[in-house]
Amino acid sequence: MANEEDCRAALGLIAERMADVDAERLAEHVVERTVSCRIPDLGVAFRTRLHAGGLDPFEPDEEPKAAQVRLVVGSDDLVALARDELSPAKAWASGRLKIEASIFDLLRLRRIL
Repeated sequence: MANEEDCRAALGLIAERMADVDAERLAEHVVERTVSCRIPDLGVAFRTRLHAGGLDPFEPDEEPKAAQVRLVVGSDDLVALARDELSPAKAWASGRLKIEASIFDLLRLRRIL
């Protein structure tokens, strides 16, 4: 099982990857949203803000259910997603990644992932 530090590093990698997305493409599909990532096996959650410029740094989150887009993923799966060892679509289809968001936000996310 990955630890909290591994998960923080994985979230950092994901934020870096978002920064590499073409700015025009990102601006076309992104609407500003708060995003939480809850890691149940560690009992921790992190929050960021998604916007046309990418992702803000992830910070600890005491109320992950308050975010507009909510992700739930195990620590090992989060690390695998960040390392491109697991695709978001496969993780979601197998129940290893849960995403709670409006249908419009889900469609936007699909276009940038």
